[in-house]
Amino acid sequence: MSLLVIGTVALDNVKTPHGARRGLLGGSAAHFCMSARLFTNVHLVAVVGKDFPRKHIQFLKRQGVDTSSLIEGDGKTFQWDGEYKKEDLNSALTLATELGVLVGFEPRVAHHQKKLPNVFLANIDPDIQMGLLKMIQRPKLIGLDSMNLWINHKRESLVKLMKHVDLFVANDGEARALTEERNLIKAAKKLRRMGPKMIVVKKGEHGVLFYCDDFMFSFPAYPVEEVVDPTGAGDTFAGGLMGYLSTVKKFNERELKKAALYGTVLASFNVQGFGMSKTAPLKLTQVHQRMKHLIKFISH
Repeated sequence: MSLLVIGTVALDNVKTPHGARRGLLGGSAAHFCMSARLFTNVHLVAVVGKDFPRKHIQFLKRQGVDTSSLIEGDGKTFQWDGEYKKEDLNSALTLATELGVLVGFEPRVAHHQKKLPNVFLANIDPDIQMGLLKMIQRPKLIGLDSMNLWINHKRESLVKLMKHVDLFVANDGEARALTEERNLIKAAKKLRRMGPKMIVVKKGEHGVLFYCDDFMFSFPAYPVEEVVDPTGAGDTFAGGLMGYLSTVKKFNERELKKAALYGTVLASFNVQGFGMSKTAPLKLTQVHQRMKHLIKFISH
């Protein structure tokens, strides 16, 4: 049931209409871990710099994350400065990005992690994702996330990688950019033809669309009255989705719907606070409570 994730571990400086925070633990893999850990044992593959606070590593360990393959590079930790405007909390304005130790990062995987059955390639350079995948022996389920930067600048590497994965997660903008289709159902079908058997399109406050050869479904987002900080919501969603899927034997419609609902609910907690302030203390009982509300909301 264990799950291996590769992605970024970052220091985030975030500004939203609710205030500003500096030096928050962030990054695609870190946010993913915060929700996936509720379902299974999570193994993190990432790199940080010499400036990375020890308290963040201790925090990840306390959350049950295996940090055996979290390496310290010679340089600065990946840092992201972003701002969300009141009129559009769905997209961040990137003020600055410092790649630091991500440049030249070559992932390593501990011996006990090479046979893990579930792998998620969270947002990072597709060449790094492929490098990691080559180290894993016959995984049962491989999930992939990406972003516009790689779609625009490393499209060939990303398209090649997509042929090797089972599940592809993208937001609506990324799905459109990669397929050049405005209609999301057409985009999902085109993504399916690129390799992955299961396509998940995240639509922010408008919910999620799932597509595979046998069926398709869509859910709204959980109705959140006040969004504080959306950073990492998509990664938190992916962690819930993949975390739950790593515990099931069959990927049928019922289980996939449940996985999408878990991801949706966990993302709704994430946006209600800065960084991981709302996802780190979560227990499954709270998640199930909110899930009941969401199902009730959908079925009425």
